[in-house]
Amino acid sequence: MSSENSLTRREFVVSTAKAAAGAVLLNQMPDISVSKPAAPKRRLAMVGTGHRGTGMWGTSVLKDYGDLVEFVGLCDINPGRAETAKKMLGASCPTFTDFEEMIAKAKPETVIVTTVDGTHHTFIAKALEMGCDVITEKPMTTDEKKLKVILDAARKSQNKLIMAHNYRYPPTAAKIKEMLMQERVGRITSVDFHWYLDVYHGADYFRRWHRLRESSGTLLNHKASHHFDLLNWWIDSDPEEVHAFGALEFYGKNHEFRHTHCRPCPFKDKCQFFFDLTKDKRLMQLYADNEKYDGYTRDGCVWKEDIDIFDKMAVQIRYANKVQVSYSLTTYSPYEGFRIAFNGTKGRMDFWMHERQPWQMEDFDEIHVTDNFGKAEFIKLPRIEENHYGGDPLMKDKIFRNPAAPDTYQQAANVRDGAMSVLIGVAARKSIDSGKTIRIADLTDIVPQAKKPS
Repeated sequence: MSSENSLTRREFVVSTAKAAAGAVLLNQMPDISVSKPAAPKRRLAMVGTGHRGTGMWGTSVLKDYGDLVEFVGLCDINPGRAETAKKMLGASCPTFTDFEEMIAKAKPETVIVTTVDGTHHTFIAKALEMGCDVITEKPMTTDEKKLKVILDAARKSQNKLIMAHNYRYPPTAAKIKEMLMQERVGRITSVDFHWYLDVYHGADYFRRWHRLRESSGTLLNHKASHHFDLLNWWIDSDPEEVHAFGALEFYGKNHEFRHTHCRPCPFKDKCQFFFDLTKDKRLMQLYADNEKYDGYTRDGCVWKEDIDIFDKMAVQIRYANKVQVSYSLTTYSPYEGFRIAFNGTKGRMDFWMHERQPWQMEDFDEIHVTDNFGKAEFIKLPRIEENHYGGDPLMKDKIFRNPAAPDTYQQAANVRDGAMSVLIGVAARKSIDSGKTIRIADLTDIVPQAKKPS
């Protein structure tokens, strides 16, 4: 049966529009009692001007928060890409290839870190040391030694380090969190969580720098840090022990032919994974037009023999509050999305997030709640496919427009949150390599807590 608080897509859109309109009206009402000068815009700088940086943290930020922020510097090891990013943003700031020079000359208040994962620690620590706040993309970093560099810098600094875990913000994620806080199915004892990347999205990680451990820490860090942070947040506890299995048995060396990258490939007519970069004007401008500076190819071959990450992963996690989690990540599925189930002392809560599917879908997502010895409840929520299920605008509102707004569900991720999501991935990778169970406490000086600290 449908829940009383279910919404149709039309009702959701109408109510959201009304709320947004009301907020706009309130923000636009003039203060007739006091004339206040306009506040100076917050000075932003970005290091790493690739697709993620220029898109999610560049053009969209200027479009939605241009009244509050401005870019005063852009930095990338590829000078051509930095200049291309400047044009895409419509910015007038200088570009740099030297990070410290940018900080010294541009004097940003906040630095956005969107570089290759394996270099995050360098830029986060240096920005904090030089007196800047930092917003960093996930994952915070790729191993426990680099994490220590970040934690030490954060402890010494008076500046803020904001972890951009946007998967906490979608309405569906918040609804699940609300129901868990209300103990709708009792005390949670175990969780089943399975994520599926399809042969388009999943394959793309094996074309790019993510294919190398030294750059991404494997997808147990780059991709799964999203998922592990969700688990930590939903379960409201810290991971304690991790055991994992993983292998590379689909991409990489597991094929009969290969080439350097797709554009000049002699096998493009028979390779199902051929990616025609020339059809994407934006990627051509950012990457192909700037290959001459660093040799990086955005359309690398998914069968390259240097690929050393896993394409299938299964992870067992035991939390300090004794909740057990079974997690898996598959990177060559025919469809995309995830399934999660929370097993509790009073029942079970199931949710399936659909993305790209080969079958027709309803225009809503649905949370199933099944009570022990009782009936099932179906809670329908409008499906939002853009901006990471609708989470990006809500997270950026919290960061840029309303940082002091109430955080009812503790969606704003802090340094400790970023560390714990990374440590599960690091522990899982070490477990796969060694065949042993890895204790989180052996990787860090952060003591796992049964209830996650606020």
